[in-house]
Amino acid sequence: MADLNKFGIAEARDALRKGDVTSMELTEACLGAIEDASALNAFVHNTPEIARAQAAAADTRIKAGDAPDMCGIPLGIKDLFCTKGVPSQAASRILEGFKPEYESTITQQLWDAGSVMLGKLNMDEFAMGSSNETSVYGDVVNPWRRGNDDAPLTPGGSSGGSASAVAADLCLAATGTDTGGSIRQPAAFVGITGLKPTYGRCSRWGVVAFASSLDQAGPMTKSVRDAAIMLGAMAGHDPKDSTSAELAVPDFEAALTGDIRGKKIGIPKEYRMEGMPAEIEQLWADGTAMLKDAGAEIIDISLPHTKYALPAYYVVAPAEASSNLARYDGVRFGHRAKIGQGDGITEMYEKTRAEGFGPEVQRRVMIGTYVLSAGFYDAYYNRARKVRSLIKKDFEDVFAQGVDAILTPATPSAAFGLGEMADADPVQMYLNDVFTVTVNLAGLPGIAVPAGLDKQGLPLGLQLIGRPWEEGDLLNTAYALEQAAGFVAKPAKWW
Repeated sequence: MADLNKFGIAEARDALRKGDVTSMELTEACLGAIEDASALNAFVHNTPEIARAQAAAADTRIKAGDAPDMCGIPLGIKDLFCTKGVPSQAASRILEGFKPEYESTITQQLWDAGSVMLGKLNMDEFAMGSSNETSVYGDVVNPWRRGNDDAPLTPGGSSGGSASAVAADLCLAATGTDTGGSIRQPAAFVGITGLKPTYGRCSRWGVVAFASSLDQAGPMTKSVRDAAIMLGAMAGHDPKDSTSAELAVPDFEAALTGDIRGKKIGIPKEYRMEGMPAEIEQLWADGTAMLKDAGAEIIDISLPHTKYALPAYYVVAPAEASSNLARYDGVRFGHRAKIGQGDGITEMYEKTRAEGFGPEVQRRVMIGTYVLSAGFYDAYYNRARKVRSLIKKDFEDVFAQGVDAILTPATPSAAFGLGEMADADPVQMYLNDVFTVTVNLAGLPGIAVPAGLDKQGLPLGLQLIGRPWEEGDLLNTAYALEQAAGFVAKPAKWW
């Protein structure tokens, strides 16, 4: 069977069960594709020996007939997840040479389910970025191109390596993390499905922290069904993570009936942003019509505090980052600066952090330290926390009115060129998260589904926001949208 790397999870699972294909064959196809795709810069630490050993074990398990759904599936792992004995750098120089002696809970669950690790994926440094241009490994390149233009495009961020690798069929699926849209925005930019679960649905233990009250891991896959299958293996209570919810993990795939008759879909008026491209507006209208045709009831809703979401997010997230990143001091692990004679520990800290952290991370740490400082704590951090509560209440009020899901655009534009935002005000880059940050501030589940192409042939995505803990229902609505949109476009291979 040719092009085995183009399989999705569901397709591969069924072929593995029938004996039409082995995990080793799937793995070799992906390893070959990765080797040919160095131009994308998606994989940064390849683990072919681990992959082959895991694939051989998965084939034995499948033959024995006791294999879970994810058994034998080759995956890419975002460099934010600690993987035992494998570099886990969070794409930062400050963690150079760090090989954890432990496995993150999520990756451990995936290996226990029989999945195969192809390697670690590129990302924005410490997950801070919307374009994958802040990585110590260099930029990730989007496999899509604009029309006949060869200019390299961003795959989005921070899970840019995951997005690029899944879209280019280098792996069957990948793990991502989402603090303000870092799964959903890149998924929309490359035409794949990206799911951010409810905060607490997946363990954060062993995932390098950016903003602990916002971070949530999730699957980046080729279809909604694949997202449902992979979430089942990633989710679950973890006593090692105090924010992990003690809830049973339902069969998310079983929820995919495609029947959304009578469901109430909210359309928030506040998401009609000034200067929003006509194509995004049209895509949103088309998606609304598709859900209506599938039998859903469309309701206009208001989320009045939406306009404060970005400012609140860019106070809360840097504040938590400055606290979390204080542990990187060059003493216990990772990069340590060489210090001159007469320099003390303070100079060593300063030089290590100056060398180890990139400019975007430094910017956010400084903002975070400022808003937490004695004179500004109430004016900035406490006020942002209050706004966050109001945003959460907006969603609670809408769901209390019987709304089942909310439909919005996933991004304010299609993928832009690498370097195009380099000289812009950083706020311009932050605006990429305008439709996604509210979901993290409120701790809700959200999913990006590819729904069309713009006039330059680039993918555009729609976002569905669900009720807390109701990922199954959200996935089913997304499945109905996916069926109606019928998005099957793939990037033309140029790499």
